[in-house]
Amino acid sequence: MANIKSQIKRNRQNRTRNHRNRQVRSEINTRTRVAIDAIETDQETDTAQESVRLAIKRIDKAAQKGVLHKNAAARKKRRLMQRLNARHDD
Repeated sequence: MANIKSQIKRNRQNRTRNHRNRQVRSEINTRTRVAIDAIETDQETDTAQESVRLAIKRIDKAAQKGVLHKNAAARKKRRLMQRLNARHDD
């Protein structure tokens, strides 16, 4: 355990941020999974597009806040869009 006041505060801040970032990452994974399920189960195009749009919106916000690296966010968005386009081009 830290003895220095500033380090104690830093540990407290890190715990808080870690908890918040974990929630954001969990939400991104959930929204991505919902979007993929909508694409794979041949739901109507509007439903799949809407779920992909919501997932991308959350990914962008996480990248903006620094939870995700911008390249990781771009990669996730690209893979989602590739699935959507491949499924609905058939």
